[in-house]
Formats: sequence, C-alpha cells, structure tokens
Amino acid sequence: MLDSRLRSFRVGLARSLRLRVLLLVLAAFVAVAIPAALSFNWLVNSTIVKLGTLFAEKQVLYDRSRGLEALMREVALAETLSRSPAVLAWTADEDDPEKRARGVAELEHFRLAFRDRSYFLAIGGSGNYYFNDRQDEFDGTQPRYRLDPGNPRDGWYYKTAALGDGCQLNVDHDDNLRVTKVWINCVIGEAGRTLGILGTGIDLTAFIHEVVNSDQAGIETMFVDRFGAVQAVRDASKIDFHSLTKEAGKKKTVFQMVDSDDDRASLAEMLRSVSERDGKVEARFVQVAGQRMLVGVGYLDQLGWYNVTFMDVDKIIDRSLFVPIGLLLALVMVVAAGLMTLLFKRAVLDRLGKAEAALAQVEAGDFPTEVDEGRKDEIGRLANALTRMAASVRDNTATLEAAVQERTEQLRQIAYLDPMTGILNRRGFAEAFGPRAAECAAQQMRLGLLLLDVDRFKAINDGRGHSIGDAVICEVAKRLTAVVRKGDLCARWGGDEFVVLVADCTAETLAELSARIMEALRAQPVVLSDGAKLRITTSIGGHLVGGDENLDTAAHKADVALYAAKRAGRNRTVMYDAEAHGEGTSRVA
Repeated sequence: MLDSRLRSFRVGLARSLRLRVLLLVLAAFVAVAIPAALSFNWLVNSTIVKLGTLFAEKQVLYDRSRGLEALMREVALAETLSRSPAVLAWTADEDDPEKRARGVAELEHFRLAFRDRSYFLAIGGSGNYYFNDRQDEFDGTQPRYRLDPGNPRDGWYYKTAALGDGCQLNVDHDDNLRVTKVWINCVIGEAGRTLGILGTGIDLTAFIHEVVNSDQAGIETMFVDRFGAVQAVRDASKIDFHSLTKEAGKKKTVFQMVDSDDDRASLAEMLRSVSERDGKVEARFVQVAGQRMLVGVGYLDQLGWYNVTFMDVDKIIDRSLFVPIGLLLALVMVVAAGLMTLLFKRAVLDRLGKAEAALAQVEAGDFPTEVDEGRKDEIGRLANALTRMAASVRDNTATLEAAVQERTEQLRQIAYLDPMTGILNRRGFAEAFGPRAAECAAQQMRLGLLLLDVDRFKAINDGRGHSIGDAVICEVAKRLTAVVRKGDLCARWGGDEFVVLVADCTAETLAELSARIMEALRAQPVVLSDGAKLRITTSIGGHLVGGDENLDTAAHKADVALYAAKRAGRNRTVMYDAEAHGEGTSRVA
C-alpha cells in the first residue's frame, strides 16, 4: 500500500508542474530560512556572550559588595599588623619579656578589630606558633605549638615565607586548631630578612554563605588562586584545601571542570588576560560535563584571586520563548507559498495547459490557427513557436545524434590517446590496466611492467631543438609498438618516458622483451628531417607485478629499477628486487 502511494506521488510529481512549483517555493523558503536561522542563532549567541560578559562584570562587583570588601579589609588590617614596630621588635627578639608583652598586646588589640576575633603568629627563629580566638580561650597558654620543618602540615609556613613580602590567601584546615578557614598569611620582614608570618582567618562556611552562594538558577560562582586551585565554591568537595603545600598535579583546579584541552587552554588564557588588564572581564563558551556553558572570569587584584562564574545559558534564557515567533514565521511562509502557487497557476500553468493541448493536436496532424488566444507575452510567443519547432526538431534529431557520436569519439581520442605518437597516454593506460590485471588474475597469469626512458633526452632537446626531440619521441613510439607482442599494452607515460604492460609473462620473458626493445631502439639511428642520423639508447626498469599490487605500486617499483639503471650507467635494463637497495639492490640485466 505504501509503495503504491509513493509511486502515485512520484507520477503526480512528474506530471504536475503546479506541485513541483509548490515544492520549489517551499524549498526556496527553507533555503532562505536555514541561513536566516543560523544567522539568528549566531546573533543570539553573540548577544548572550555580550550579556554574559556584562553579567560577569556585575557579578564581580556584586561579590565584592557582598563580602569581599570585608575580606580585603581583613587583608589590610593583617598587613598593617605585620608592619607594627612592636611586632617587629618582638619577632626579632622573642625572649625579651618586655618586647613580648608589647607584641602580645598589639596582637590582642588587632584581634578585637579582626572580623573573626582571632589571630595567629608564627616566629621563624623559634618556630613558636601563637594563636587566640574569639573566646579568648588561648590567652596565657601561648605559644600553642612549635612548627616542625619535617611536618608536611606545617609546610604552609615555609611555602609562604619563600614567596617573600606581602600577604597570601590560602584555604586550609588547621589540624592543631581543628578549624577550616580562609587564612590570610602576611610575611613579617625586616631588611630583607623574614622574621615570621602572622594573620587571621575567616570561617569558610560563613565566607561561602556570604560571597559564593547564589539563588540564581544555572549560575555557579567560585574563587580560584593564581594556579586555578579552587578556594571557595558552594560545593565544599570541589575546594582545594591545603593549596599552599600541595604539588601542582594534586590540586583541585577549575581546569579539571572543563572537558577538553582546548577549553582548558582558553580558560588559562582568560585568567592571564584579565590579570594583565585591571577591571577587564572576559566570557567564552566551554564544555563542562558534556554541556555548553558560558564562563565569565574577573580578577580581584587586591587578593590575587580570580572570580570564575559558570552560567548555563539554557537555564538563564528560556529558548522556548522564541517558539511562537518561529511558528508564526513558518505559517507566513506556507501561506505565501500557497498564494504564489495559485497566482502562478492562473498566470502560467493554465495557459501552458492550452499550449500542451495545441501540441497534442500538432502531433495528431491538426495544426491550430491560434494557441494562446492571440496574447503577445512570453507564453503566447512560446505557444505559437511550438508548431514551428516540432518539424525542425524532428529534422535535426538525426543530425544531432550523429554529431554527438562523432564528438564523443573525438573526446575519447583526446582523453586516452597521446596526440603526438597516437599510442595510449597515461590516463588511457591507467584505464586499461585494471581490466587487464583482473583478466590475468582470473586466468592465473602474471603481469609484467616495463618503464623506459630515452637516455640523455634533455641534451637532445636542448642541443638540437624541441622539434628534433618530438621526432625522436615519435620514432621511439613507432619502434616500440612494432616490438611488443599482440595483446600487450604500450603507452607514453610522460615526456620521454614510455610504459609497456606485458601479459602472461615470467621474469625471463619480461627480460627477453626488454632486451628486444633496447635492441630495436639502438640498432638503427633515427633519421632526422635534415638527413642527419641520431643514435639513441634507453634505460629500462622492469617489475613482475604481484597479484595484490595496483598500478601506482607497480609503477613505483618499476621507477625505482629505472633510476637504478640510470645510476648504473644507462643503456641497460634493471629488474626490481625487493630485497636489495633502499627498497632493494637492483639486478642488472
């Protein structure tokens, strides 16, 4: 049933210009709609990238206003404390009771100003670690413990000290104090010498709640350090704790969240770019877990951190809002196609139907006096010309078919025969090789290939002129065709190179034929048009073609043997040997 309906549709399509016009109109609208849709999609994506960039810029400002200003305030306080004269004097001479009292008093004074109401101080000379918290529970019990260079958990101190002056941020869990915080580590230094490190911390839970958490669907904000290690994000399992003391390969980085190396390289370039241009924010599309996401990156220069925001555009912008517009455009296209088809029917198809009926009358021998009611437009002129054309077409058909056949033969001659020598050219030889190889394979016969080259032909061309060279080529082709056996193929391979395909041969018969060819070419000199005589020799490369070899492979091996003959002194035959020079040393015949 379905097949019959398809056949009926095909027949109707073939017989109905109206249906074909409707389909063509629809196809034209589709052809216009596809690039329009692609352009619209590109425009939407470009707009989304621009809006995403603006959103990322606003997000950085928003994050700062929500809590980063407080964090920067803590950094500023800790940096001021690290330059305090009392602290500098105490860390330089820890055992002096008076300096110790002034130093502890300074720390306690700043503790009350810190948001977390806590501080820590590690003195490099002794390794003593001082700490006090919001409850003041460690007052009088200082120091809390002593740093050990051999303890990996104390590596934060030595890594931070190696970075030099300034403050560093690190998300870490202090095993001795049993707290997880965003730690602010400021180096205490004097005259280029590191005396210790002090700072404070902000509870990570509170920091994430204030700065990172967002109730916007499809948006994930995080902060990463200069290595891309994740320092703050809503999902705590993604945070790279102990970043300062970890090896680079063990860090949890933002680069591990994207799918491809290209996206990781793009993300690294974005981090580098925004850090070099103050206030610059960049946004690009990347693949995250197989999903296309827009990532925005901003740089927080005071902290040395990057604000990275991943945005699921499909959740931010509901693409279904564009469906009604698409449906409306599709409806307009269908209605427009219907109207155009109706107008085309009345203006063209109906009148062509009358012309078709008139042509049927002509075929029946009845010639109407007027086909299109005397109208003088294009269809009217076409209808009136049908009668005159019918007789001319019948008379010209036979002539045209003969001309086409003659031209086809001419083209075949041009395509497959060498115009100078009249033998096959390279294309004709390649076309004949496949069937001949298949025939020999079916009869379990071997093919042989001879590739020959006129020795020092360039000297003949350069010394005597191209017309003499052409005469030599023609004479070589003539003698070659006279020597080869019936059923063998010979062709001009190009320039002064010729090729012979020998059917049903062995290595011995191939060598014998090669010897006859060489003798035919060098036995008698070529008599030139001016009566002069020119003796020529040739070098030949031979190869016994394997059953699984194509023309390219066989010709290559014959060419290898030909060049071996040239190198061996010319005027000789070399048979290809797979176990010799390069591809095998040749055997000189």
